[in-house]
Amino acid sequence: MPDITMPRLSDTMEEGVISTWRKKVGDTITAGDVLVEIETDKAIMELEAYDDGVLERVLVGDGESAPIGTPIGVIGDGSGTAATPAEPALAAAPAPDAPEAEVPVGARPVEPAPEPSALPRDGRLLASPLARRLARERGVDLRNVRGTGPHGRVIRADIIAFAEATPGTAAETPGAQATSGAAGPGPVEVAPVPAPAGGSEAEQDVVEVPLSTMQRVAAARLTRSMQEAPHFFLISAVDVTDLIEFRTTLNATLAAAGGPKVSLNDLVVKAVATAVRARPEVNVSFAGDFLRRHLRVNVGVAVAVPAGLLVPVVRDADRKSVSEIAAETREKSVRARDGGLRADEMSGGTITVSNLGMYGIEQFTAVINPPEAVILAVGAAAEEIRPRGGEAVVRSILRLTLSCDHRVVDGATGALFLQTLVALLENPLRILA
Repeated sequence: MPDITMPRLSDTMEEGVISTWRKKVGDTITAGDVLVEIETDKAIMELEAYDDGVLERVLVGDGESAPIGTPIGVIGDGSGTAATPAEPALAAAPAPDAPEAEVPVGARPVEPAPEPSALPRDGRLLASPLARRLARERGVDLRNVRGTGPHGRVIRADIIAFAEATPGTAAETPGAQATSGAAGPGPVEVAPVPAPAGGSEAEQDVVEVPLSTMQRVAAARLTRSMQEAPHFFLISAVDVTDLIEFRTTLNATLAAAGGPKVSLNDLVVKAVATAVRARPEVNVSFAGDFLRRHLRVNVGVAVAVPAGLLVPVVRDADRKSVSEIAAETREKSVRARDGGLRADEMSGGTITVSNLGMYGIEQFTAVINPPEAVILAVGAAAEEIRPRGGEAVVRSILRLTLSCDHRVVDGATGALFLQTLVALLENPLRILA
């Protein structure tokens, strides 16, 4: 009987959480069928069957986690799907004329188990990360949902069943209205769970929200990045007045031809890829006793999602047009927010661009995304008075901050790359050359 094991679905994955089993014990399985949805550190992925057979056992239930390589289920010929010992014990009943002393202990009437609840005695709300996300999207108050997962944990199926049984749930809750319009990538907060009666005032002011797999892995990786990679930061102010005008003209031309519009960030991504090709010294990774020089320019674009941060990768960005980059980043950003990105679409990056300009942030520093050696933080363009031709004029100034890993990129190397990038952005026709 082949075991179904927890797969490695991303290059940083160490464990996975079972979001929901798509097949039940006893179901016939054909190779290629989707067996289970697994939440990784980056997304929710589908696991397909490699063998034909019958799903005989589920070893790791919905909402539970398991390390990579751990068996989570068993596929066989169907002979192993017999009821577990607990099931006949519940069904058995003592014969009416049999003496009580002769009734086996396991056949005594079983006290009904208390109804599972998502709110245990310590006041913490037990729910899987996927269930929390669905609850926010559908406007479901988790405190009202009966959890059927381990220890009363609320799982995805519970949210769906509750929402279907409660007409108008999504429309009646402000949280659902906030998410349905997709106005922004920020998460919608779950209503705090009150502390149990009798707790201290400090306890009543605090609610514990379990981290999702993505958040836990991101916390560990970025902490390790700050501890192991000696960061230094280079800042440049870029005059993007001509770039903004160029984008306006380019979009008018593309619109007339029926093409997609490009954003300022699309031009920045293309310029970064062009600068990396010209300055390959930054396209490296630290690997202990040696460094790796990457021959391809794969630019990661940071995307905010409710569960954290995802970085879809534009491969060979230096060889793609601005329109191709715009279409790809837009499509991947939408799928990132919907949880539809594949693991291979978020791995293999050699440099990352993180842009907070749309939030009005003029300047910030970003933590390097290992194993990359640099990350570019892009702020908002703001009007400033600058000397030009002997006169004071108003120009649009954008600030870039390059975070560098000093183990493989020194100050001069980072400065030359940033200098090349600034020259491209201030002379936008060179970006397309």
